[in-house]
Amino acid sequence: MKKTKKTLFTQSMEQHKGIIYKVVNSYCQNHDDRQDLAQEILTTIWLAYDKYDKQYKFSTWMYRIALNVAISYYRKDSKREDKANAKEECIVHIADLSQEADKSEEVKQLYAFIAQLDKLNKAIMLLYLESESYDNIANSLGISKTNVATRIGRIKEILKNKFVTQES
Repeated sequence: MKKTKKTLFTQSMEQHKGIIYKVVNSYCQNHDDRQDLAQEILTTIWLAYDKYDKQYKFSTWMYRIALNVAISYYRKDSKREDKANAKEECIVHIADLSQEADKSEEVKQLYAFIAQLDKLNKAIMLLYLESESYDNIANSLGISKTNVATRIGRIKEILKNKFVTQES
């Protein structure tokens, strides 16, 4: 029995839903904005689903779409600002919210620091933490492999300094 496009899409989204959680939660702190962005990402993936080239990893393709939608989501509305109070803890969820309790405080803090990065550096770190190769990250974001390596080095230094400063 041949599976329908809808069935294949649903299975793919269920298998890779963590990607959407990561992107949405790292770009939005407001619940309504997260819902809107997730819907926009899913719609865009659905519309592009027939164009997926199986020679590439599905997760890389999906990340590329999700990150591009997230970045353009905020470019479209230059007045949009997350309504999160600066004192609020804005923790990026690494996967389904039900797994949140399993994370150590250090990991939660790491994702809070990552959430403070600009959009491109945030995208780079999300892909890096998914163990994507520098080539895949570069291809997904449309930048050079050298730029990826340089930015990752700088971001690691920034994150290290935030932890050191916090401990002081």
